[in-house]
Amino acid sequence: MPDWVQDAVWWHVYPLGFVGAEREATEVVTHRLDRLTGWLDYAVELGANGLALGPVFASSTHGYDTVDHGRIDPRLGDDDDFDELVAAAHERGLRVLLDGVFNHVGREHPAFQAVVDRGPDAPSAAWFRLCWPDGWQPGVVPEYDTFEGHGQLVALDHSAPVVADWVTEVMTHWLDRGADGWRLDAAYAVPTSFWATVLPRVREQHPEAYLVGEVIHGDYAQVVRESTMDAVTQYELWKAIWSSLNDGNLHELAHALGRHDGFLDTFVPLTFVGNHDVTRIASRLDDVAHLPHALAVLFTVGGTPSVYAGDEQAFTGVKEDRAGGDDAVRPPFPESPDELAPFGEPTRRLHQELIGLRRRHRWLHTARVTPLHRDNRQLSYAVTGEGQRLVVALNLADGEVTVPAGGAGELLAGAGAVRQPGSDRAAVSLPAHGWAILAG
Repeated sequence: MPDWVQDAVWWHVYPLGFVGAEREATEVVTHRLDRLTGWLDYAVELGANGLALGPVFASSTHGYDTVDHGRIDPRLGDDDDFDELVAAAHERGLRVLLDGVFNHVGREHPAFQAVVDRGPDAPSAAWFRLCWPDGWQPGVVPEYDTFEGHGQLVALDHSAPVVADWVTEVMTHWLDRGADGWRLDAAYAVPTSFWATVLPRVREQHPEAYLVGEVIHGDYAQVVRESTMDAVTQYELWKAIWSSLNDGNLHELAHALGRHDGFLDTFVPLTFVGNHDVTRIASRLDDVAHLPHALAVLFTVGGTPSVYAGDEQAFTGVKEDRAGGDDAVRPPFPESPDELAPFGEPTRRLHQELIGLRRRHRWLHTARVTPLHRDNRQLSYAVTGEGQRLVVALNLADGEVTVPAGGAGELLAGAGAVRQPGSDRAAVSLPAHGWAILAG
């Protein structure tokens, strides 16, 4: 993993939604990416030093049905707009992560349309997994593999050398243009052998690029080893955080943190409590009073944290399994941060506080967790690394409790009173639904 990733905190934006772009593709170029430039200082003030962009390439609708990986979506602007955004980000110390959809292409992609028009003789026929009908005629669509049954998303044939060459070329091109890394969309659906072919070739030209895969399920460590990715997304921890808080079952979280430590033996996961594909954390939690608990975990355990734009303002939004079901979690943003509603300010300040704490303890990137006390509604754990230590304590109960917190000392964030600080018998008194981060 590149050295700079140790300090990375991403602010994750879904551009098409953020700028209020129309739903359907158009060839009319509308220069909207510069609206993101107006938010970069906001991201820096939040504490982020990375801008993780959702899809920015030409697509038919939502960005993940890409039709041209070499062109900025006209609804966002053009190459000059992209160059200006990257330059403005870099001027502020923000790295830029791009979203690469390389498991599939949109049905309107020229490579697939050539197959429809020219049949098995099309040069791009080797790109896809196809089944041709007897007596094929031009215009007849062959059967084709899709991404998770979506007919508009045509799966690529990752055993074809031409596909590996093409993906390598696309990734390298945009890194040449100034991007600092790639999120590999639906990486779990692509054979690890494909990534092991492509990613080393990309790194030959860009050894400092950060390459992280979207992996929802499976053996994370095995995927990283076999694919040569730097990291994958930590969906296990995401689920355990909100689920344990909702169920009043912090044993689940303690178990997930143990598994998380195991992953850290192989790689440093990309950690998050929200992204463009899931219900907003403020809506996911049954009791929004536990939002600080979720953030305390995110910013004190090992990993490379990512904050989905709007979560730092306690935006709400529920993802639904229907057409347009992502709209609520991918809304347009105001023209500038000055137009944000004031009710999100406390959550933004909390993000600033916790990101600041993490920056003062940069060893947290690879920290390990040791449970000190666990019960259904209380949990305390120590995080350690490079000879340093912090203690985190959580309370989900309706009343004040005292939680064992061996070695805990000065209160760094949250609220609580420490008894016998610095000793093995140290304990922290937490208010109802309280939390604390303490020196260790």
